[in-house]
Amino acid sequence: MTTAVNHYGRHGDLVDAAIAKLKLHFGERLTTATAVRDQHGHDVSWHPSYPPDAVVFPDTADEVSRIVATCHAFDVPVIPFGTGTSCEGHVAALMGGICIDLSRLDRILTIQPDDMTATVEAGVTRKRLNAELRDTGLFFPVDPGADASLGGMASTRASGTNAMRYGTMKDNVVSLGVVLPNGDRIRTASHARKSAAGYDLTRLWVGSEGTLGIVTDVTVKLHPIPDHVVAISASFSTLEQAVGFVLVATKLTDSLARIELLDELQVEAVNSYSKLSLPVEPTLFIELHGSRAAVEAALPFIETEAHAAGASRFDTAVSAEARGRLWQARHDIWWANLALRPGASALPTDSCVPVSRLVEAILAAKADVRDLGLLAPICGHVGDGNFHLCVLFDPADPDERQRVETLTKRLAARAIALQGTSTGEHGIGHGKMAALVAEHGPAIRVMAAIKRAVDPHNIMNPGKIFNLAEAPPFN
Repeated sequence: MTTAVNHYGRHGDLVDAAIAKLKLHFGERLTTATAVRDQHGHDVSWHPSYPPDAVVFPDTADEVSRIVATCHAFDVPVIPFGTGTSCEGHVAALMGGICIDLSRLDRILTIQPDDMTATVEAGVTRKRLNAELRDTGLFFPVDPGADASLGGMASTRASGTNAMRYGTMKDNVVSLGVVLPNGDRIRTASHARKSAAGYDLTRLWVGSEGTLGIVTDVTVKLHPIPDHVVAISASFSTLEQAVGFVLVATKLTDSLARIELLDELQVEAVNSYSKLSLPVEPTLFIELHGSRAAVEAALPFIETEAHAAGASRFDTAVSAEARGRLWQARHDIWWANLALRPGASALPTDSCVPVSRLVEAILAAKADVRDLGLLAPICGHVGDGNFHLCVLFDPADPDERQRVETLTKRLAARAIALQGTSTGEHGIGHGKMAALVAEHGPAIRVMAAIKRAVDPHNIMNPGKIFNLAEAPPFN
């Protein structure tokens, strides 16, 4: 091992000492192998890999506590790792340190159908939880596309296609088990559905991206599986017509569960990769949930209004197989986009605006892509104002990389100007720190004060969300 000084002045000998102490307990479950470290130093985005000094695989929350307490004693950074599906460099070990891989904390602890809650360890994935729930008549609705871990989804405040009806992780987490930066363990709340007892610590840790501690278990809300589900695919001649119809659709019925947008380039990618035959036009994927009577009553109104808004095609899918094919194509968009430019890197970026400003935001984003000469399909959870660009580019080309950076800055600045946010669901990590400062201004000082109070040694995922050194303390 080296004794190089990392960015925060922490010496390699302290890291070596922490690794040696942890090795005594974890044995082969702690590794410094280059391949494993590289795997844990990056997520799915184009951001470069920053490998940790070691990766450790605990089996229990007590072992997580032991690791964090050891790192705290030696002033060594700690980086939590779930499934590595984040998009803004959340897992990069920017300052070196110890990566804690939580995949072995994979027990489903309790399912309480009467309370409509489940408590799972941090490494349980959303698909596994829903498989366990299959016979209860309940499901967990937060669906970010990737089969992410529940701990990671809580830490990044994940959302996805169902958010307009069921909410994000912020709305679906009841309580968390957390290991603090000194190794102590706390529970953020009881399992009651509401409480007026003290600060809302659950909401503080949901979305904290591993900077305040490590989530070891999650109690989530469950929802009844809807009696009847219908999916819709509607194509429009123009992007403005498609996005404009979103404003109409959200007022037509309370049965809407999902509204997803694919621009014409995105449809082309999906057709090629998922073997669909959609018209290469701006398209909405819509899904209705509810009683059979409510859904069937809503359908003709939606179809009539869609055609009035300019829909050239309106198809429904009722069977689970037909609906699954449509939504699987939506969830495979990442791979479909990579196939548009083989060998390119991809930067998935998102922003979110009030739905009333959505047409303006998306049309301007489309114009930016065209003016900058970039390749970037647009998709999005437009029912709640969130849209994504997947920018395909060569990071080794300085000119192209500069144009990509210009695009992302414009997207964030415009969203903020439209009273929106620089990220609806991807989070900040280290990729959107400048945008967060522009969005929150002096409120960054409040965030920094919380960080300093909870993590005074700044060992928890340092270098993420904001630059602590640049956030002045209160006088």
